[in-house]
Amino acid sequence: MSSMILHHTKHWLKSSDSAIAKKLFSLLKAIRLCQLPKVPLLFSLLYRLHTSLSNFLSSLLRILWWTPLFRSKTSGPSQALYLYGGMPLISEGLSIELGNRCRISGVTTFSGRSSSGASALLQIGDNVDVGWQTTIAVGRIVKLGNNVRIAGRCFMAGYPGHPLNAEQRAAGLPELDEQVGDIILEDDVWLATGVSVMAGVTIGKGTVVAAGSIVTKSLPAGVLAAGVPAKVIKSIEEK
Repeated sequence: MSSMILHHTKHWLKSSDSAIAKKLFSLLKAIRLCQLPKVPLLFSLLYRLHTSLSNFLSSLLRILWWTPLFRSKTSGPSQALYLYGGMPLISEGLSIELGNRCRISGVTTFSGRSSSGASALLQIGDNVDVGWQTTIAVGRIVKLGNNVRIAGRCFMAGYPGHPLNAEQRAAGLPELDEQVGDIILEDDVWLATGVSVMAGVTIGKGTVVAAGSIVTKSLPAGVLAAGVPAKVIKSIEEK
């Protein structure tokens, strides 16, 4: 009831030709846009205080809360883990093996295929970066080798979540086994921003995949790949 009254009041203030409505609307708009005088020195100090306090509290949460909770859901040494921005979302039915010196954004999702009855496995090597808003959907196995770099908004699709048949999809049935595949990123692979990797793909050691690419077939080691679907552009020469 109160929301309806508020809605009608807003509509009246914005659309009425009444002088009272127009004055009230102008007054409310002025109140909404009201600002304190700009005092650079004062607010610069307050801004530094705000950021310092925010960083301090974030560090406390990372050390005392996010990191131990996340490590409790993993096996492996997981020493020198650095979580930033919160704690990743982990679905049930997924086992995670985590190496050392990894950096993982808290705004990431790790999911495992639940319809198979067997636990899916995500293996993360040493010195791995997993960036902001990345999703890793594990069908059976996803393996990230040592020194792998995964930028923000990447997607690794080890399983689709739905069958191709429309009737089966409408009935809420899961995907078929043949739609599921392993994903392997060998050592030193770099996925740039927004890369998607489909099921059944292996990306060879040291290969770089350019931003926005979709990898539908396996790529060899030591190349730069780009496009939709991703194709080899050139070899990367070691110097």
